[in-house]
Amino acid sequence: MRAKIQNAFSGKIEVIGFPILALCWVSFFWGTTWLASKEAVRHMPGLQVATIRQFLGGLLYVGYFLIKKEPWPKGKQWKTIVILAVLNFALSNGLSTWGVKFISSGLGAIISALFPIWIIIINFFNGIKIARVALLGILISFGGICIIFFDYLSDFLNPDFQFGIILMVASTITWAFGILETKKKASSFNPYFSLGLQMLISSVLLFGITEAAGTNIPLSEISLNSWGAIAYLIIIGSVLTFIAFIYTLQHLPTEISSIYVYINPIVAMVLGSFIFGETLTQAIAIGAAVTLLGLYLVNKSIKKTKN
Repeated sequence: MRAKIQNAFSGKIEVIGFPILALCWVSFFWGTTWLASKEAVRHMPGLQVATIRQFLGGLLYVGYFLIKKEPWPKGKQWKTIVILAVLNFALSNGLSTWGVKFISSGLGAIISALFPIWIIIINFFNGIKIARVALLGILISFGGICIIFFDYLSDFLNPDFQFGIILMVASTITWAFGILETKKKASSFNPYFSLGLQMLISSVLLFGITEAAGTNIPLSEISLNSWGAIAYLIIIGSVLTFIAFIYTLQHLPTEISSIYVYINPIVAMVLGSFIFGETLTQAIAIGAAVTLLGLYLVNKSIKKTKN
């Protein structure tokens, strides 16, 4: 009996604890990649950064599974992988990188925070409902992000930003559809091998676009600081954190897995104050507190669901 209780208890820890720890990892380290991206694009085009990051990250994934002699995807699985490559990386990553050139960074953070809401809306039309406490928590967290970037809300009415707004909104919607499809197909084949293939395919697509546009710079002209930032984006952002994110998708509701977007900007702003000397205002403190309140409600909803 005692052994059964211990096994049940350890199983419960695994079910609840590991996905939450993985989500915490995603929330923190994808926040740090904002700063790495900021450093990387100082001396080179953003789409070229994305292309190199996805190509090298994809090579690491695919190389690992080739060494492990993992079976290659078959038949219709390739169709899914190509679709996800376009949605998750070529469109979502490409449109967001392109879009931030036409809008303020604060407005970009607000639009990015729409991602969990798109997940909820898409799931609603698919007949999947979310717990009321979790929904309330997500809406409160979104309100917290709006408080943090309150000064940028008026930018929605700026006609000069309309094109960038369209691109950014489209990027969050394609990311939402891509993540839902990733969760749906995760059980049909190795999602991590698939992720590497998606990165490679999308890097080829982005390279073709950037080369045709003539925006790429020679690799010899990329600074050591930019290479260092790209290496961080690959190892931390594209490999380790994506592994953690896929794990959360497999063990948590999709809308819960998406709440990392509310913590990322807080992490980025706090670290930015230490690294780049950026100012932390009272609005940031209040907004962060409201966001954390919303996340507390989401976490409460998770515990109720597991109990």
